[in-house]
Amino acid sequence: METPKFAFLSLLLLLTSATISSAQLSSGFYKNTCPNVEQLVRSAVAQKFQQTFVTAPATLRLFFHDCFVRGCDASILLANGRPEKDHPDQISLAGDGFDTVIKAKAAVDRDPKCRNKVSCADILALATRDVVNLAGGPFYNVELGRRDGRISTIASVQRHLPHPEFNLDQLNSMFNFNGLSQTDMIALSGAHTIGFSHCNKFSNRIYNFSPRNRIDPTLNLQYAFQLRQMCPLRVDPRIAINMDPVTPQKFDNQYFKNLQQGKGLFTSDQVLFTDARSKATVNLFASNEGAFQKAFVDAVTKLGRVGVKTGNQGEIRFDCTRPN
Repeated sequence: METPKFAFLSLLLLLTSATISSAQLSSGFYKNTCPNVEQLVRSAVAQKFQQTFVTAPATLRLFFHDCFVRGCDASILLANGRPEKDHPDQISLAGDGFDTVIKAKAAVDRDPKCRNKVSCADILALATRDVVNLAGGPFYNVELGRRDGRISTIASVQRHLPHPEFNLDQLNSMFNFNGLSQTDMIALSGAHTIGFSHCNKFSNRIYNFSPRNRIDPTLNLQYAFQLRQMCPLRVDPRIAINMDPVTPQKFDNQYFKNLQQGKGLFTSDQVLFTDARSKATVNLFASNEGAFQKAFVDAVTKLGRVGVKTGNQGEIRFDCTRPN
């Protein structure tokens, strides 16, 4: 068993190495090797976005799932063996997110100066910023310098992603583990303003909540009946439902206004308003879109530092779907 002193030193070493890694990221990382990387990625992402709006939530969710499972190393894109993307919890990862990164990578590599110089992890981080901005959200500087991981396993997914039925303590615990605060967690939850989910992820809230309540009492009753119409009991549970029923194709603060009205799709959404410890932040973001956008930029920047590989760690993948 570790002594308290050894455990403390281990934690200190872990935090120090994480700080060093994130300190090696910088917005000008490619200024000499691929100076127009941002324009190349932006152009490819904008073209994909014009083809289908699903590009936006799909890419944003891909970035979150990648960073939380093995750190922001593009391991979510690997397709060899039994990779992360094949886990049942990843059903919400639409193919358009993967396609966005692959097309952006191809656009970057068509420039002879940039070929095989830019990591898939950095392309995913840039593409995430671009889809948020194209959907009406903030534009922000993206820290770059990540390297790509070589490992992706289905087994690594299980305990690293938040579940729809999580309460506030469970959410905070998982986000804190990744160096993110409660405010970061609430701001990142705001990404559900352009997200979508599947009926089986929330059907218990509208049909079998408890012996006494068929419908979750924290759910707006009219909204619950609308969800029942879209998600009948004996219909394909994989039907996709917009998480923001009001402005599903705009990155705005409507998600937080929905929570105030009992229209959070997941238990883990609505709990942000029903729990007194997080309610004030929801109210702030609902009334002040600027405050939400600033908090989101801070949070997504911190998210982009989680478990990054830099320097000689990992590799620059030639093909985002397989190790070199």
